[in-house]
Amino acid sequence: SNDLCTIVFTSGTTGRPKGVEITHENFLRPLNAVIERRSWNEWIFDPGARVIYFLPVAHVLARFLGYQQLVGHGTAAFLPNPKTIVQDMQTFKPNALLVVPRVLEKIYNAADATAGSGVKLRLFRLAAHTAEQWARIQESGEEVSFGQKVKIRLARRLVLNKIRKLMGGNLQGIVSGGAPMAERLGRFFIGCGIEVLQGYGATETTGPLTMSDRIGNKTGYVGHPLLCNEVRLGEGDELQARGGSIMRGYHGEPELTKEAFTEDGWLKTGDIAQIDADGNVKITGRAKEIIVTAGGKNVAPEVLEERLKGHPLISQVMVVGDNKPFVGALVTLDKEMLPTWLKNHGMPQMDITRAARDPRVLEALQRAVQRTNRAVSRAESIRKIKIITTDWTTENGMLTPSLKIKRNRIRAVYGEQIEDLYAKTDKK
Repeated sequence: SNDLCTIVFTSGTTGRPKGVEITHENFLRPLNAVIERRSWNEWIFDPGARVIYFLPVAHVLARFLGYQQLVGHGTAAFLPNPKTIVQDMQTFKPNALLVVPRVLEKIYNAADATAGSGVKLRLFRLAAHTAEQWARIQESGEEVSFGQKVKIRLARRLVLNKIRKLMGGNLQGIVSGGAPMAERLGRFFIGCGIEVLQGYGATETTGPLTMSDRIGNKTGYVGHPLLCNEVRLGEGDELQARGGSIMRGYHGEPELTKEAFTEDGWLKTGDIAQIDADGNVKITGRAKEIIVTAGGKNVAPEVLEERLKGHPLISQVMVVGDNKPFVGALVTLDKEMLPTWLKNHGMPQMDITRAARDPRVLEALQRAVQRTNRAVSRAESIRKIKIITTDWTTENGMLTPSLKIKRNRIRAVYGEQIEDLYAKTDKK
């Protein structure tokens, strides 16, 4: 069980990828722990279970889930292209879906765009608001009023059931991981009648370190550690872990392996976290990605990035501002959503380059920035954005296979554009 099973390389979002040595036991211990989580076994282990996996099979979580399917009884589908996820769900009709939050954003934005404009669009957004309210009340354990029951029934009948149909009609649950998920997004799908769970892990933890449970699930939290693991908060509230799924070390890198662990043997995840009184874990940022402005303000970029990506025009975002006077952001536009957005707003069709200069598009993006900034203090808010006309993809090396942005790579390629954000300020 302690023999080397495989070497999986990290994604390299903030540095050079490292080869993680994973043993057979590292896979078997969490697999057994997942089986113990009987509250959602029907999604995986029932003979009729149908699960869509979004991640490429070289990713450690896809490897883990592939083995999980071998000890289960359902049918798995692996997507050849994430862009076709909606069509694939309608064909495969899954009862469970494993995705990164960006995929859920695209599904939501597609539904928003399909609603069109005028009365239909207002109806969709009213239904979305009702769904979020319903999920919040359900989670709090408060008594649901008669009026709220009527509202959610109407919202589902007129709008939300169409979202479920868009996702194949059989979807019972979504498991999201790989990046922080906006709470409003999770609550929207919960309001649609779909359970939404979150998980957290890394290559070094052989996939899932923690997972939400269907009983006592809290939106925004990534759940409790699997039974084979334990977690604690270290210096600076860094999440640390030890247990059966923790890697043996980095291949051929004894010094890096030593640096990855505390003196008493806990893996330093590099993620900043909170742990509530019930043991639920909430990830609040990544230590290496924290931005420190010239004024000394610490800013967690993921919160801003995930909120801003909720706008249908926006494809990718990278927040910048390290040692700068304020927080800025590089933004790419969604080529697939642009034609529908222009049509719904009564504007002529145009390409990405023209759209990036159009005053009406810029005004819409500025409103999105203002909505995003409501979640943070003024010192943490985005003051300026720079539109990049080339989208970031796995093909051009700007995204990892799990759609995380490669920050160092983007900083290197778009260094001039980043400096442009601050050019006039620096001159003053």
